[in-house]
Amino acid sequence: MFRRDWKAFSRWNPSNGGLDYLEELFLQEQVGSATVEAMLSTSAPVFYGDLRRHERVPLSFSTFLTSCKLYLHHGDSSRNNSAFMALSDPDKTQSTLLDSPDKIYLAQVPILLIESKERCPLENLMEDIRMPIFLKAKQMSAINLWMNRARSKSSTHYDPHHNLLCIIAGCKQVVLWPPSASPLLQLMPIYGEASNHSDCNIDNPDLVGNATAQSRMEYAQKIILHAGDALFIPEGWFHQVDSDDLTIAVNFWWKSFMMSNMSEHMEAYYLRRILSRLLEREKDKMLCKSPFASLRCKKMAEIATDFPTGGDESNSVVQRGNINGNAEQQGVTLEQLEPFTSVVLHELISLVHNTLNSSGQNQVKESHLEALDVTVENNCTHARTENSVLLEDNPVTSIFWTIEPLVLRKVFLVMVHYFPRTLEALVLHMLSPTGAEVLTRKFDEMDQQTTKEEQKEFYQKFYSVFDDQHAAMDAILNGKEIFSFQAYKNVLNLHLGVSDLGVNDDAKIS
Repeated sequence: MFRRDWKAFSRWNPSNGGLDYLEELFLQEQVGSATVEAMLSTSAPVFYGDLRRHERVPLSFSTFLTSCKLYLHHGDSSRNNSAFMALSDPDKTQSTLLDSPDKIYLAQVPILLIESKERCPLENLMEDIRMPIFLKAKQMSAINLWMNRARSKSSTHYDPHHNLLCIIAGCKQVVLWPPSASPLLQLMPIYGEASNHSDCNIDNPDLVGNATAQSRMEYAQKIILHAGDALFIPEGWFHQVDSDDLTIAVNFWWKSFMMSNMSEHMEAYYLRRILSRLLEREKDKMLCKSPFASLRCKKMAEIATDFPTGGDESNSVVQRGNINGNAEQQGVTLEQLEPFTSVVLHELISLVHNTLNSSGQNQVKESHLEALDVTVENNCTHARTENSVLLEDNPVTSIFWTIEPLVLRKVFLVMVHYFPRTLEALVLHMLSPTGAEVLTRKFDEMDQQTTKEEQKEFYQKFYSVFDDQHAAMDAILNGKEIFSFQAYKNVLNLHLGVSDLGVNDDAKIS
């Protein structure tokens, strides 16, 4: 609530002769012909910020006030009122405006522009409003008038300033979204003329079966403002405003501390830092939305509990607590693998061989495949049936994602010893971009649970199976970069409205 002792609160009230007062104020100052820029919408009552859907046209302020008075006294019939039509300016544009008064909105008409040396046509209105005390120490940008004759709806947008919206007369409904909701708001392209606007259909939003639209409304906060109310809208917060008939408001714009103090020479650096942070979060979201994510460790745990243990697990050489040390140095026979680990190993090897065979490539020869088959058949006869649920869409990535990092580490070490060519083919031919991202994340998790010496020993053994170790590293890094590039495109689309980078990229990230 702002102070009701503003002169504007009583003097501008349309129900109390406020329109006559405003008209006389400008006539007394001999500026009755003051021209303002009005917003002419082609889709009234919705006023979109996109220049393709509205025009900025000159309009006499006194003429607009007279049209408001006629509407106040005659309602919609004023559209054809002869007195109203007689106001038409000989200028063709002015006549067109008066023929469609409901399409006119005085939006962001400056009362005061701090950085402009020119006198604002509505500067006289400053006599009737007061600058809030807390704003006197701020770096002000502008004070604007907002006035509409008939009901209006603004498109969803944000402003590059802090905003204090004060209602003088009428009523407004403001819907707010935080900046973090930008992925839900279908932003216009950052390079466009309406880059701070959303392209959402606010006139007829489709909420039925539209998860994005439903989520958008869940994020929204609705506030009803009446005469005397004020609302602070922080910089960057998206807002959509509905105005009742004959609503008058004044708003104050001022620069935020951050934008006022941002050094120009640091902008490029901040841009890269912000994009990097958004990129990392988007990659996390992409993995969480992937088909294999919902299966994760829960399914693996369910399968593992069904496997026969084959003895005392506390003495198993592949028990998690004994995964490092002498067992790795001495080697582990396939018969010593715990059932769950042998299933993972068998599935990975089968995937590599089946894929290479179906693609016509030479079959990878491994002397220990038969022994592994026997181990799997003896210890977990139902493994393939149960495990099939884990291998949908991207089976290799699914396996990497769902098992514990130290179990995967053990599997790789066994492959180094018994199935080196299969491990080589797995990395060089079976690793998708998503798989490369997941694999390196697993490597990071392994490193957190092992010593520096153990890490060095593991990577030496892992890369020793490749005839060209640089090719293996390239396969992993190239996959990660393709995955990151897709995340980057998502960030640009969700946060900047950029959906086409003009890059022909047929690579699949699944």
